[in-house]
Amino acid sequence: MTTVIVLIAAPEGLRGHLTRWMVEVHAGVFVGNPSRRIRDRLWELLAMRIGDGQVILVEPATNEQGWAVRTAGKDR
Repeated sequence: MTTVIVLIAAPEGLRGHLTRWMVEVHAGVFVGNPSRRIRDRLWELLAMRIGDGQVILVEPATNEQGWAVRTAGKDR
């Protein structure tokens, strides 16, 4: 299943870093299929560096919906 990451008011450099692993389909919206290990490492980096911005990650999960959401940032 696909992973989606949305960046809102993110610091410089985070968008560029994500384009190494995912495709930016719209400004701040990234779609891809990274492995769980890469997704977890990306999340650690994003959560640590998001500052006053926001980040939302939608990822595959073993629940009824088939997906789960992680959020980080000042205005969660």
